[in-house]
Amino acid sequence: MTDRIRTLLSDTLAGHRMTEEEAVTLLGVKDRRIWAIAAAADEVREQKAGDAVTFVLNQNLHITNICKNLCGFCGFGRKATDADAYMLGKEQVQAQARNAGGRGVTEVCFLSGVHPAFTTESYEEMIRWVAAVLPGVDIHACSPDEVLHAAKRSGISTVEALERLRAAGLGTLQGTAAEILVDGVRDVICPKKVRTADWVRIIKEAHLMGIRSSGTIMYGSYESDADRARHLAILREIQDETGGFTELVTLPYIHQHTPLYQAGIARPGSTGREDVLLIAVSRLFLDNFQNVQVSWGKVGTKMAQACLLAGANDLGGTMFADAVTVSAGADEADYLDPAAMRRIAEDLGRPLVQRTTTYGRA
Repeated sequence: MTDRIRTLLSDTLAGHRMTEEEAVTLLGVKDRRIWAIAAAADEVREQKAGDAVTFVLNQNLHITNICKNLCGFCGFGRKATDADAYMLGKEQVQAQARNAGGRGVTEVCFLSGVHPAFTTESYEEMIRWVAAVLPGVDIHACSPDEVLHAAKRSGISTVEALERLRAAGLGTLQGTAAEILVDGVRDVICPKKVRTADWVRIIKEAHLMGIRSSGTIMYGSYESDADRARHLAILREIQDETGGFTELVTLPYIHQHTPLYQAGIARPGSTGREDVLLIAVSRLFLDNFQNVQVSWGKVGTKMAQACLLAGANDLGGTMFADAVTVSAGADEADYLDPAAMRRIAEDLGRPLVQRTTTYGRA
């Protein structure tokens, strides 16, 4: 290990706040120093989050696959005129919610397209449908892209839209639609989605009114290590100001059935090296985040276990359905039984603990 890497890890463990440039250096490591970075991140994980491996008992609700964005990294979205486009009504959505309730979930997550016709009233209505069936369950919904779209369609501010969504029953905001918060990357992978400045503004608005959110990063498509570091820096800056992020959710790009990859623009997703380093560097860089989640549905359960030794402390949710990831090419991303999660955790000598959306004990 070079003295530079050794010194950086030692200084970080002693309280040094890593710079973006230092994060880029670590993200670019391609030899056995990866394991030293992972070990340092695991040490920080132990200090910040303890030994528990956490998960949430949740279920995704797919309401529509019709989407205004049709991002190049997505294989799920459809135009309204496509033969396989769908939009569920109240009875169908509530049937999904009752099914989730029968499984004892503590969180339901709206995982759908951003329908061009949706307004703030549309989201209020859908949230109320679910809240009526599942009182007390956290409704995790409405990314900043959806909030901005709904607010514009309704002719109101995003603050007013957030207030109305919360009054309708929104529990926590999805920190999705972030992908990579660098507009030069967004121009390629998601040109119709919310711009970086608006994403940041809306997340801050939500946090400052007491609506917590996840923070996410989607990596492995078109971005550079420097873009990843810039994205993490933006999240860290927001967390310094608001403290509203519940966790970082790491989302490797699933490439197989997506237009970006098929057009030769994107890479074929992340490598194992990148998965380990993204988790580890995120843990070391995000000194104001308690929780770092590895996405078992996207990296697979064996890599997820390895990432639990590289700074991750959370396995995310049971999900029960993830048509977005499956449609992109990850065939086994629908459901992970808590018994399988327990095997993963206990094999590392760590307990599995069920949590709420905001990381209380369920």
